[in-house]
Amino acid sequence: MEALCQKISDSKRITPHELLELYHGASLPELGSLANAVRLRKHPEPVVTFVVDRNINYTNVCTSECKFCAFYTKVGEEGGYVLSREAFRQKIEETLELGGTQILLQGGMNPALDLDWYTDLLSWLTTTFPIHVHGFSPPEISWLADQTDLSIAETVKRLKEAGLKSIPGGGAEILVDDVRSQVSPNKCGTDKWLEVMRQAHLAGMRSTATMMFGHLETPEQLVEHLARIRDLQDETGGFTAFIPWTFQPTNTELQVEKASADAYLRVLALSRLFLDNVDNIQASWVTQGEKIAQVALFFGANDMGSTMIEENVVAAAGVDHMLPKEDLVRVVASAGFTPVQRDCFYNHLSR
Repeated sequence: MEALCQKISDSKRITPHELLELYHGASLPELGSLANAVRLRKHPEPVVTFVVDRNINYTNVCTSECKFCAFYTKVGEEGGYVLSREAFRQKIEETLELGGTQILLQGGMNPALDLDWYTDLLSWLTTTFPIHVHGFSPPEISWLADQTDLSIAETVKRLKEAGLKSIPGGGAEILVDDVRSQVSPNKCGTDKWLEVMRQAHLAGMRSTATMMFGHLETPEQLVEHLARIRDLQDETGGFTAFIPWTFQPTNTELQVEKASADAYLRVLALSRLFLDNVDNIQASWVTQGEKIAQVALFFGANDMGSTMIEENVVAAAGVDHMLPKEDLVRVVASAGFTPVQRDCFYNHLSR
């Protein structure tokens, strides 16, 4: 373990096997110290970034029926919706008034919506509002490609031409098909998730990568997920950030014990140590709350993500930590860092 810690201190890449050794053998304080040192090498200034945006769930109707999701409704079920243009207008105008620079568009796999619906929406949004559209996770794009008998590359191309600027890393869960077949059997597999990201990066788009852990995965599968992300980043360099968060079991079909804050911080630190080719690691205040998010800033995280003017999916699972911009600035500053608003590409906008 001492030699492995020295290897990290010397800025040498660690293997998946070595990451697993750290998972089992290193204490939480040791991992935090190592990850904080790596974070400081990458980002020596005492700055923590954030973006002002809004999550807009354009539909909750979904055929995926993921066992970890408390938000979706089945086709034809009461409570299903598709947002109207007027609803979009109200949400985006409020976002702009609050200083927002982007919206995150995510929804279900709704058979009533075809590719033309998506491209028409994107064209309208980007010609009507001065806002960056960060949207449609790989499962949504893979599903659209299947629905239209187009390749993933062509589907990505059409979405980009219509105005999509970047892609969120949602729907990754654990990038191991043995896990995915249990928690989200109707969603795209690991290789397709990665292929959407590959094609987006090849088309000149950037994206984030995520991991939802603390459900059915083993430590070995968690490491495999990180290895798949690092390998694709070696290939394309298209990921701007990595965002790990813990599964929230309330109101879901997947009833397991909720992961502890210690487990979250351990995985966060391991992510920072292993993903040497990803510049930014994001703290998940949405699932952890502001106190643990502050601790996360000393366990490898350098970004607080979004102010999330609106968030519905995690809230449906019984977690309702909300932080408007003023509170997020306070949280970062009280942890001893300088809060800096950024855009989707991590360009600094204001302090």
